[in-house]
Amino acid sequence: MAITEKLVVPMKLQGTCPTHARTHVKSGIHEIVIDEPKSRGGTDMAPTPLETLIASLIGCTNVILNKIAEHNGIPVRSLAVEAEAMLDRRGTQLQEEVAIPFPNIKLVINLRTDADAGGIARLKSDLGRFCPVSKILRQSGTEIEEVWNVNQQ
Repeated sequence: MAITEKLVVPMKLQGTCPTHARTHVKSGIHEIVIDEPKSRGGTDMAPTPLETLIASLIGCTNVILNKIAEHNGIPVRSLAVEAEAMLDRRGTQLQEEVAIPFPNIKLVINLRTDADAGGIARLKSDLGRFCPVSKILRQSGTEIEEVWNVNQQ
């Protein structure tokens, strides 16, 4: 008998806040530490909340790109992802409300594959459609520029 996975699932994470700048988030058996640099009153033990958001975009890009590739029989020989984000800090500085905190993010995708042009086109078109973190950012008004460096071997 085949197991049917639920299509909508709840996610519940818990955070404790030992200082005004550091947060320990529990997700199941895992813990994520989020902190601020010393210059902003933190201990610099971990990435900031906003760095964690951008790291989530990189992680989600990896997972979803590989799922798309597997689903379409596209071999991924290696993958590395870099992100450069521009942050409008006026909101975090309490100067004024900012509608789009990250106006743009440059996402560099370094992919080594022996897929044909059609397979690469499929990866490019489907990534934005299926990556939840990318969708959230784009729908908030962030422009994500994807730079694909594809080495076909």
